[in-house]
Amino acid sequence: MVDFFLGLTIIVIACVILGIVIRILKQPLVIAYIFAGILLGPQIFKFVTNPADFSVFSEIGVAFLLFIVGLNMNLKSLKDVGKISLIIGIGQVLFTSLIGFFIGRLVGLSNTESLYVSVALTFSSTIIIVKLLTDKNDLETLYGKIAIGILLVQDFIAITALVFITGITGEQNTSISVFLIKTFLKAAILLLSIIFLYFTLVPKLFHKVAKSNELLFMCGIAWCFGLAIFSRVLGFSIEIGSFLAGVTLASLPYSSEITSKIRPLRDFFIAIFFVNLGLNVVSLNIKSVLVPAVVFSLFVLIWNPLIVLVLMSFFGYKKRIGFLVGLTLAQISEFSLILIALGQKVGHLNNEIVSLVTLVGITTITLSTYMIMHGDRLYNIFGKYLIVFESRKIKDIDDTHTKHKRYEIIICGAHRMGHGIVRSLNELKNKNFIVVDFNPDVIKRLEIEKINHFYGDISDREIIDKLVAYKPKIVVSTIPVYEDNLLLINRFKEFNKETLLFVTAKNFNDAIDLYRKGADIVLFPEILAGQKIIDYLKHLDIDDMKRWGQIYRKKLMEYHL
Repeated sequence: MVDFFLGLTIIVIACVILGIVIRILKQPLVIAYIFAGILLGPQIFKFVTNPADFSVFSEIGVAFLLFIVGLNMNLKSLKDVGKISLIIGIGQVLFTSLIGFFIGRLVGLSNTESLYVSVALTFSSTIIIVKLLTDKNDLETLYGKIAIGILLVQDFIAITALVFITGITGEQNTSISVFLIKTFLKAAILLLSIIFLYFTLVPKLFHKVAKSNELLFMCGIAWCFGLAIFSRVLGFSIEIGSFLAGVTLASLPYSSEITSKIRPLRDFFIAIFFVNLGLNVVSLNIKSVLVPAVVFSLFVLIWNPLIVLVLMSFFGYKKRIGFLVGLTLAQISEFSLILIALGQKVGHLNNEIVSLVTLVGITTITLSTYMIMHGDRLYNIFGKYLIVFESRKIKDIDDTHTKHKRYEIIICGAHRMGHGIVRSLNELKNKNFIVVDFNPDVIKRLEIEKINHFYGDISDREIIDKLVAYKPKIVVSTIPVYEDNLLLINRFKEFNKETLLFVTAKNFNDAIDLYRKGADIVLFPEILAGQKIIDYLKHLDIDDMKRWGQIYRKKLMEYHL
């Protein structure tokens, strides 16, 4: 084998070159790293013949990854998950693992292998989905929030699975009752020790070192590694300790600073982790796992979106929201690969299963990326066939307050910006308006406030036609989705040209194009906010601006949902 440092250099260069290609193809970088491992491995270019040489780097990468996951998982995040994300997250994991287990048995896997693989297939990639939703500016949409909530639920289940697996290391000859008691006691010691340190040492220590960014960075790493080693001493994995280290720091005011400084280290070491997975893929004959890999990939790409669509329909969500949320879960996760690697490490799985799940990961991550990025186009193609997933409860809601009436103003979207507009119109009393929204929680609030409304999604042509039929003077869309607003403009310009159309854009290019397509006023929040500040700077003194700030703060608290 070539010199270790030279091998590492070649790996990094290969990651950069393949990363550039993958970025051009608009794929996640994890694909580049895995392919780099495959190409440099023992059966192709043979630059690396012993993947174990890089296993320490892999462990460090996983530790940093879970440390940052923990840093971003505070109590507020749990509160924001919501009932629907919790129920769907648990339901999807249960149904996917159950069906996946039977598929595993059908393709010839043992009970243990089927159990590991079926659980691995239930987890979707929080990191990849957050990145894709951010790129699409969909992180704050209804489907984006629900998807992130479900992923948080999956992350907790994944952490629990890691605890269970590491707990049974070396306990194969122990009865299940003794094993459970030992695991519980070890977990209690770990958690109580962390709680004690958190209340007696951690806040004071980090407050002290926060005066120096360099010292804060080193202290964060020391805390992560310290709990990781303590976790290993108790018989758990370093992954568990790293995750708990992050959770304990999540509520501190320095968590964002620590995250930003550790993220580059995480990115480097986790890249080596995925390269190492690629190095192990070709250590066996790929043909032996090709058929089950195709079967499991199709299962993840089709079943996960389908079960989410069914569950969300059951809870009264429009089929489009269920469809888009489902697409975000059509791939397996880093946790899936970590789980399988851990199973191999404790002797439950062989290299063939690692290769199988890695191939499933490459396939599902690649294909689901295209599915997510083009979700609206896919819905336009398949939406008409999904009518069976449209809840009857939604159809009843659609007709609430809408029959045989005309409205002067229609508000599309009553969350955030729309909430303020709706509240102001309602206070005027003399404005005849109706609100259309596809968030059941918003609909429930409008129902309580006795505001005219109906449940609808303006990406649906039938809903737009219903709005056109009201012959409104003004339509205000606070939904910053270009395709939805374009449909709104086209339908109104075709059938009701006199209507004044306000639409919202999420970037400058969309704003210009919507004007060209016929919008009367395009709301671009960043520019509007800047113009408002300029107006205040021109016309108000310091005391007036302070009073404006107090009034704005009061309104913001009133609008907070």
